[in-house]
Parts: sequence; structure tokens; C-alpha cells
Amino acid sequence: MRIALPPTIDAAAFAARDPSAVVLDLHGETMGTSWSVRFAAPAGTDPSSIRAAIVARLAGLVAEMSHWAPNSMLSRFNRSAPGTWTTLPPDFAHVMTRGLAIAELTNGAFDPAIGRLVDAWGFGPVPVARLASAPEIETARATSGWSRLSFAATGAHLRQPGGTSLDLSGIAKGHAVDVIADLLHDAGIANALVEIGGELVGRGIKPDGDPWWVDLESPPGLTLPPLRIALHGQAVATSGDYRRGAHTLDPRTGRPIETLVVSASVVHQTALDADAWATALTVLGPDGLDLAHNQGIAARLVTEIDGTVREYFTPGLSAMLSD
Repeated sequence: MRIALPPTIDAAAFAARDPSAVVLDLHGETMGTSWSVRFAAPAGTDPSSIRAAIVARLAGLVAEMSHWAPNSMLSRFNRSAPGTWTTLPPDFAHVMTRGLAIAELTNGAFDPAIGRLVDAWGFGPVPVARLASAPEIETARATSGWSRLSFAATGAHLRQPGGTSLDLSGIAKGHAVDVIADLLHDAGIANALVEIGGELVGRGIKPDGDPWWVDLESPPGLTLPPLRIALHGQAVATSGDYRRGAHTLDPRTGRPIETLVVSASVVHQTALDADAWATALTVLGPDGLDLAHNQGIAARLVTEIDGTVREYFTPGLSAMLSD
């Protein structure tokens, strides 16, 4: 068993540890997937009120950023007239700020503005009867791409250039994980593990003093040595077409990826960044490892070429592995 440990330990978490605290579990559905929360409950915690707060917070995020909900703010932006400026609420603005920054760093391997391409391939809310044709792809590409957007971070104003459609499926779940962890912290719950659709963040420690241990997901059918991660102030996200079938598009070509990346996993301080970088590295493949290293990204890539499975680690993740 390989073990990945966090680069820093929060001494305050151990000083405040309550060995008698009860670990509680809450579950639900959101964003077309499931959510779960496991937390060390302080004395007097009302699980029903915590669950209600989580459900309400997630519903608010869906109402802002869902590509599938026709009345969401995102869907309304996608339908807005050319030249329209939309003022984004704080969550949406934060996701766009980080999303556009990561799009620039990855030269568009991650792109929050490929909704037209997603729809053209039938990966969005409207099913298609056949694969997209070359002219349809080029038509969608003409109005797609992060560089077409104008975003004034001060004031959180986003401009619709005309026909551009946002799709935040590669980043919104990660943000939601961070948000729920913050919600718990604000409710006095400092020790928790939050998961949405396979994206996770761990805060604090368990009552027994252990971190929140998570086994890094490996694609089915592949034999890889197990890798267990201590999610102590850390998040992890994994991207791969084995989860929902071939659905990853290369925003730069408008077509499904041609690299043979089976999965890309990223460990980061925030689930938002881990989510977006996992998507980008699935697109970039091993060619993106140098970029990830230069940006301090801790990542694992798994490829399968002609039946040969290879596992790649960035130095950031290698440094976390215990001897």
C-alpha cells in the first residue's frame, strides 16, 4: 500500500481533537450525482439542520451554474443577446475567475466556454441522433472558447460576445465540495470529509486522530498498486472517460480526446482547482506533466497504450509519498 501524506500538518486540529465525538454520515443527490458528508459532530449538533443547510446550499449552486437547468443563471447567460453584461453572484464569479485563470494556464485544455461543443456532441441536456458532422463542429467552435469572454472580476461582470455557451461541468462540482466544507466549518464542524460525484475534500482529522483516508480511484480492469491519500486540508479529483463513457472533449479541436489517458487525478488544497486540473490533464496527457510540475500540481496520470498500462506522477505527488 502506497501512502500519500499532506505537505503540512495542522497542529491546531490535533489540539482541539475530541476523542469522544461521534462520526455522522449524511447523503443526498445533486448535480446529476450523489453527495456525502462524514463529520465528527460536536456535542449538540442537529444532523437534520445540517442536512437542510447542505441541501439548500447545493440547490443554490445548481440554480446558478447548471448547464442542465433551463432557468439557471448560466442557461440564461447562454441565451443572452450579444453584448449583454451579466453580473454574477459570488459563487459563480469565483468559479469563472479560477476557471478562466486555469484556461489561460493550460492554453485552453480546460475551457469553461465549450457549451456549444458539448451540446453538438450530445453530452449536454439535449440528446442527439447522430455524431456531430465536421461543419457542425466548426460552427460550434466559432462561438466557443474562453478567450471570447470578457470578465471584469471587479464587479463580477461577464459579457456575452454572441452565441457563446458556458459549461462548468469540469469545475462546478469541485467548487461545490469546497463550499460544503466551508459551510460545515462555519457551523462549528471543523473535521469533515465531503464528497460529490467522486470529488473529495478532507478538513481536520477523525476523533481517533487519523486523517480522512481515501483510496485513489483506479480505472476498473487495470491492476495498479493501491494508493491511499491522507486528506488533511487537501482535496482530490479524478477525471476519466471510464466513469461515464467517452465524453471528454478537447476544447482546442472541438473533438473527443485522442490521447489514451485512462484517468487523471489531482491533489490540491481546493477541490475546485483539483477538478479543473484533472480535466485539463485528461486532455493534455503526459505532455501536460511538465506544465503541471511548473504550476506545483500534484497529479497522477494513468495511460493504456496497446495494452500496456503506465502510471505517471508529478514531483508534487511523488513528494507526498511516504517511504
